[in-house]
Amino acid sequence: MAQRFDPIYIGLKGAVLALDRDSGQIVWRTELKGIDFVNVVLQNGDLFAASRGELYRLNPATGDIIWRNTLSGLGWGIVTMAGGAQAPAAAEKKRRDDAAAASSRAAAAS
Repeated sequence: MAQRFDPIYIGLKGAVLALDRDSGQIVWRTELKGIDFVNVVLQNGDLFAASRGELYRLNPATGDIIWRNTLSGLGWGIVTMAGGAQAPAAAEKKRRDDAAAASSRAAAAS
């Protein structure tokens, strides 16, 4: 069976990192503008990060920047995002939902 890619995403000191869930090793690291707080959200498989008043969409598998919005004229404040969950919480919920669904299928098959 193929190993699935299910990292933990964190934002720290102007960077977004993907960590291997089992080993804790860094899978990828993407530097963003700024050296401060980074807000990271995973929404429907899309990874977004905000740092120093800018919003980024990142490739969840590679960390490559897909697009960036400077949110021109709005300053450097912390960007908050709605409609998603913080990345680690969303990934953990998906893992639990997948496990529950597999358990239900196994019970129904017996």
